[in-house]
Amino acid sequence: MAKTAQHPVLVIMGVSGSGKSTVAGLLAGRLGWDLAEGDDLHPESNVAKMHAGLPLTDEDRWPWLESIADWIRAHTAAGTPGIVTCSALKKRYRDILRGEGVVFVFLEGSKDRISDRLASRHGHFMPPALLESQFEALEAPTEDENFISLCVSASPSEEAQEIIDRLSLVATDARP
Repeated sequence: MAKTAQHPVLVIMGVSGSGKSTVAGLLAGRLGWDLAEGDDLHPESNVAKMHAGLPLTDEDRWPWLESIADWIRAHTAAGTPGIVTCSALKKRYRDILRGEGVVFVFLEGSKDRISDRLASRHGHFMPPALLESQFEALEAPTEDENFISLCVSASPSEEAQEIIDRLSLVATDARP
């Protein structure tokens, strides 16, 4: 079970199509917390590369991860809770992001289920063809990381509520 600080920053993580943005948006609305969409912090060169169907290299990811880490550090230093989305596929990526008050929320699901979700998504720069490379890169969180894991089989609303319940967070907006 994850340790939860009084004012945590939640990193909603998982492969593309796992529901990070949807669940994070629901959480931020229910909790009244700041929200950062990790995809918005990518440099344009990364977005262009993914849009072209090319997987990012670690060299591509470092500046992006540092931008997310800066957002996290600013919130934890100020004691301001927040939620940020980030695939955070590898442990070494999460090592850049983790710190006191940071909880990773791993949205996991089968390749088939997530592939179906990606196929029905429109207007996103991450093409479904890159899903295989994401699953190949994925290193699930381990015991030394502060995380909870959630199967993406429920509705996003139910998943958001499960996160609130499991982390004993206090919702300011009780709507489903």
